Order: sequence, then C-alpha cells, then structure tokens
Amino acid sequence: MMNTKTLSNNFLELEYRTDALRITGLTPKGKKNLFADLSHMPPISTHYGDFYFHGGHRLWHAPESMPRTYIPDSGDISVTEIQDGVSLEAPTEPDTGIRKRIDVQLASAAPTVSLTHTLTNNGLWTVGLAPWAITQCRLGGTVILPLPTETVDPAGLLANRQLLFWPYTNLSDSRLILQDKITFFKANPAPAFKVGYFNTDSWLAYWIEGTLFKKTFGALSGAAYPDSGCNAEVYCNEEFVELESLAPFIQLQPGEKVTHVEKWEILNALPGELAIALNKI
Repeated sequence: MMNTKTLSNNFLELEYRTDALRITGLTPKGKKNLFADLSHMPPISTHYGDFYFHGGHRLWHAPESMPRTYIPDSGDISVTEIQDGVSLEAPTEPDTGIRKRIDVQLASAAPTVSLTHTLTNNGLWTVGLAPWAITQCRLGGTVILPLPTETVDPAGLLANRQLLFWPYTNLSDSRLILQDKITFFKANPAPAFKVGYFNTDSWLAYWIEGTLFKKTFGALSGAAYPDSGCNAEVYCNEEFVELESLAPFIQLQPGEKVTHVEKWEILNALPGELAIALNKI
C-alpha cells in the first residue's frame, strides 16, 4: 500500500511519500493534481533492485547512466519535520555512496513551495556528479521555455541561443513550437522527445487547464553543466512530461555535500506577455 502524507495551506495541497523519495502531488485548491500518476508503470530492473518512477518530483544526480542513475529510492525513507515542511531522506546508495535528501517547505500564506535538494557523499572516494531535480507532470498542457534574447558581444555577431536534442528526438516533431523569445512544447502523448539548453532566465513553466506551474532555479554562467551545458531540460513521452533543472558538475569529496534549490509557484492566469505568445500558436 502506498504511504503518503500531505502539507497544505489555503492555496495548495502537497502530497509526499513516506516509502519513496518522491513528492507525488501538487494540487491547487479546487483543481486536479498537476503531477503524473505513474503507479501503473512497471519498474526498471537493475542489479540493485527495481526502480519505480511513481510519478511526481524526484532527485537524481547526473550524468544519466545505467545502472547508477536507477538505483532504487523506495523503501526506508527518513521523514523529519522542519519549519513549514518536512525533510525526506533516502538511505545511502550502494556503490556510489551518495545520500539524497529533499527539504520541502510550503509557504504559510502563498501558493509557493521551496525545495532544497541535497546530495551527500558518504563514501570513501570522490564522485563526479550534478544535482538533477525532475518534475513529472500529467499530459495535456503546454511547456513554456524562455530563450535568451541578449547579445553576448557588442556587435551581436556571436550565437546567443542553443538547443540540444537527444538521439531519439524527432526534429520534425510538431509538438515543439519555436519562437524567438519564448518556445513552447505541447505535452501530448507521442514517442519520446527531449530538449535541453542553458536557461539564463532560470525558470521553466507548464500551463494546463488554467493553471501555471512555474519552477525557478539557478543559472551560473561559465559553470560546467551536464549534457553539453544544460541547466534546463524537458522530456515527454506517451505517459508524462518532465520539467528538469540541473546544477553544475562538482567533484564531491567524501564527507561533503552539495545543494540545488528550486522554488515552485502556482498562478491562476498567464502573465500578459506569455498569454499573448501562447494565443498565437
């Protein structure tokens, strides 16, 4: 049986699991859960055991590889109350020596959530990694990706925008709608698609059924980010859409920890510029 508990205020209900490192629900008052329910999906088998997606928000560490990325994070989860929320911590991973923790804090009087993701090296050797926060939302909405417009040199002669695509991505996929300032992705069920880039605006958003889910994160110019320089990525398939943020690579020494912070915000309307742009597609 799934074990869950909730945090709530006058705007949001947030559901988290006590048997997996996962936030499975983000539900605005009077509306449906924004996150995908993947309880029906079969697990991915590794020699560490079965990895379950569950749906919702999780913490990984890049680069993605098998089986390292898919070490199970279900089972003996430590849950500790903190100010305005809870701290969720998984056991130390075998072989990597990495321990994952997510501190979740729901504002008392606003539709916002702060998440501090922490990776601690409890092993005996240095591990190269980057914190990677992944939010799985249900299909049917539109992902909003802001693109940089500023020039990087006085004459405007050098490239200022870059999108990266994964091998399984079809570049003619009609779900991706390229625009100069804001690019959109229609999160409809179809074969897997993934795009990433260095997001200088430091946010991604998802518009679905009159609700805007916006996640804000860091963008450190000049830092070494995963996947050829991505701090923001979007993945979509037949089951869910993911909004992903990444921190820079770090050589995490034994006994050290690294954190990656996201802020979530829920709005009931699109800001003017976004509304105009979305109405044009």
